[in-house]
Amino acid sequence: MTQSSERDVVWLTQAKFDQLQAELEELRGPGRADVVAKVSAARDEGDLKENGGYHAAREELGKLDGRIAQLVDMLERAQVGEVTNDGRVSPGMRVSYKFAGDDDVETFLLGAREMATDDIQVFSPQSPLGSAIIGARVGDTVAYNAPNGKTLKVEIVEAAPYAG
Repeated sequence: MTQSSERDVVWLTQAKFDQLQAELEELRGPGRADVVAKVSAARDEGDLKENGGYHAAREELGKLDGRIAQLVDMLERAQVGEVTNDGRVSPGMRVSYKFAGDDDVETFLLGAREMATDDIQVFSPQSPLGSAIIGARVGDTVAYNAPNGKTLKVEIVEAAPYAG
């Protein structure tokens, strides 16, 4: 996998992939049917201009369709399962780093935000830090542009496949 395609990958565990697939099936089937029924019932109430129920149902349908599109895209780009540990940082790895000149080590999962738990923070491969460290090895120092415009340097302290 090339570096640019690694940035497009959405790394998921098999359990999370299955959970998101089930959510998609529910939203496409009964979930969407329920919301469409709400829209239809509200439309039948009359004047659409002043029908708050109709507008709320349409907004709910728009949000549902947005989530369906998001899930479809994510599941199409998903890499499921084990991460190869070839010594380079890649999506699906638990990465520990420290800022240059600082001894405090921070750890995160390089992956999809859907993988977030109370135990570990998640950075996407598309984030400034995530993008900068893909392909780096333990001991490497990389620089990246933070959202505030500053250039920051971090040292990779540890990188291992995420087992959570």
